[in-house]
Amino acid sequence: MDLKLGDFVRFVDENIEGYITRIIDKDTIGVTDSNDFEIPVLASKVTLVHGDVHDNDIVNNKPNVVTPQAEFKKEGIYLALVADQHSTSVAHFHIINETSYQLLASFTTEKQDTFKGEFAGTIAPNSTKRVYSAQLADIQIWPKFRLEILTSTTANVEPKAPVIFHKSIKGKDLSVAKEEITLLKQKGWLIKLEEPKVGIDAEKLKASFFR
Repeated sequence: MDLKLGDFVRFVDENIEGYITRIIDKDTIGVTDSNDFEIPVLASKVTLVHGDVHDNDIVNNKPNVVTPQAEFKKEGIYLALVADQHSTSVAHFHIINETSYQLLASFTTEKQDTFKGEFAGTIAPNSTKRVYSAQLADIQIWPKFRLEILTSTTANVEPKAPVIFHKSIKGKDLSVAKEEITLLKQKGWLIKLEEPKVGIDAEKLKASFFR
């Protein structure tokens, strides 16, 4: 069973349930119950409660509607970091797609020359997708993120240049204030993934040559 941070689980042998707040090793997890007490347990001794649906899962089930070209939104691709709604010790990363493009995304983590594919798939226009979770206290040892995104649309609109984000997130990156993330309906940190277009001022360029 593929268990992840933030999953809601129930103990097989005891009347206990809660959210996964720590992956201790390949066999053991930490589950925090309703009393905020974290209990170490073998992963084989819990079962996933499928009735617990995350808000972002609902958002992602939107149909991929074709947007008229006049209303087409080309900007608005972010990586968002928010705390788990049930345990503030767990952080979730989401790809936020506020554009009218469909995104084709690949997300890989890199740590000490070890690579792990965390997510590969599509994100519909004006929706989100959770791609990674981690313990917030472990921020200084989080792996490096390798995120590549392509854009696609059936509309008569030129695709954007591929979005490439290869970076390690550190504490200083979260030193700014949280902001409201509309699609997630909660506050968090936003990292804009699109590179701003650099314009060339011909007159300033010419003047620099004369100087």
